[in-house]
Amino acid sequence: MPDQRILFSKSGTAKYISHLDLMHTMERAFLRAGITIRHTAGFHPHPYVSIPLPLPLGFSSQCELMEFGLEEGCTMEELPQKMNQVLPAGIVIHDCYEGGLPFRALCFVRYDIFLEFDGNLAQAAGEAFQELVSRDHFIVQKRSKKSKRGFTEVDLIPLIEGVETVQAQGDTLSLTLLLQAQNPGLSPSVLLQGFQTAYPSFVPVYSSCHRREILDQEKNVYR
Repeated sequence: MPDQRILFSKSGTAKYISHLDLMHTMERAFLRAGITIRHTAGFHPHPYVSIPLPLPLGFSSQCELMEFGLEEGCTMEELPQKMNQVLPAGIVIHDCYEGGLPFRALCFVRYDIFLEFDGNLAQAAGEAFQELVSRDHFIVQKRSKKSKRGFTEVDLIPLIEGVETVQAQGDTLSLTLLLQAQNPGLSPSVLLQGFQTAYPSFVPVYSSCHRREILDQEKNVYR
């Protein structure tokens, strides 16, 4: 039987549900909704669920994907309503459909980022950010379990596919970025940490990141 996928959003207090807890939340929701999904084989079977791009803690998203195997309990059309009745606030399933392109076809992620600064710094911070991403190279140290030093050096510039919006308004700087999704991917957190290291005068007092779209190689919305 082919796999199914759900498209869901994660916002509000649900932003602070970790990836592992999210997996457990989804598994319990299937049970509470009376929906049977496929399990792995062996002596200790567990539900087959897979989320291709784990969302960092504290990020919101309107385009999260999860793959699973629907067996019985409802149709794909009925599943969003049944699951939404038992899911915690902030997690909403918008669609259920047959799986399509493999996860390796995920190429880019579009993020909306909002940074708030004390004082009249947003405009200058935006100019500094544009200077940084226009460089030929920007090397940062990134944690790595595979490295004996505990970190590795990564050039972030090739991982930035596009800087679509840099807009300052009052104390807030709004960014819309298209970043590489995987192999390797770039998290906005790594980019923002690098920006703060390069420009310590522009450390925001508050920041938020929202994942808006996941795209394939041709920059079509991935489903």
